[in-house]
Amino acid sequence: MSFTLPSLPYSEGALADRGMCQETLELHHGKHHKAYVDKLNGFVDQNDELKGKSLEEIIKWSADDAGRSGVFNNAGQHWNHIHFWQALSPKGGQMPDGLKSKIEQDFGSVDAFRESFAADAASQFGSGWAWLIVADDGKLKTTKTKDGSNPIATGEGTPILGLDVWEHAYYLDFRNSRPGYVSNFLDNLANYEFAEENLNKA
Repeated sequence: MSFTLPSLPYSEGALADRGMCQETLELHHGKHHKAYVDKLNGFVDQNDELKGKSLEEIIKWSADDAGRSGVFNNAGQHWNHIHFWQALSPKGGQMPDGLKSKIEQDFGSVDAFRESFAADAASQFGSGWAWLIVADDGKLKTTKTKDGSNPIATGEGTPILGLDVWEHAYYLDFRNSRPGYVSNFLDNLANYEFAEENLNKA
């Protein structure tokens, strides 16, 4: 079984007027994400133990094992990016009532959620991700992971909305202003309907 690069759920220019230019998507999806898929398939081809495993199984199999870090990083990044493309929308920034109610219940307010998410995204040193997750107690919380890791690997909970804070995700649009990129995501790009769907499944 080979893993494949999924198509974007919108055109490469669809997010340009919402703060993510076509060149960013072309490079991020067509180069960076594709490279993770190709490298992961190379590891699978060389290791019979990986053949037939799902992406989630490979992430759990390789987590917390320095000898498997190459597998882990590429499997994690493949999963993270599959999620990320769906977490963006040309009609982003509109929060449905169900998710809004849950956020207000668990964070106190939408503003408090935004502050928590932005703080995690901004404070992740170097490369990594910021997440809105459903924790084991059923409550929403924000968290961050480094490099190619994610809440599946850390066991913190079920991710429902993730943001790539690797520099290649925002440099063309925001240069070195990660806070500007994060704020624009929350305001204009975040697919909160996707997050609500994931919340309902969780």
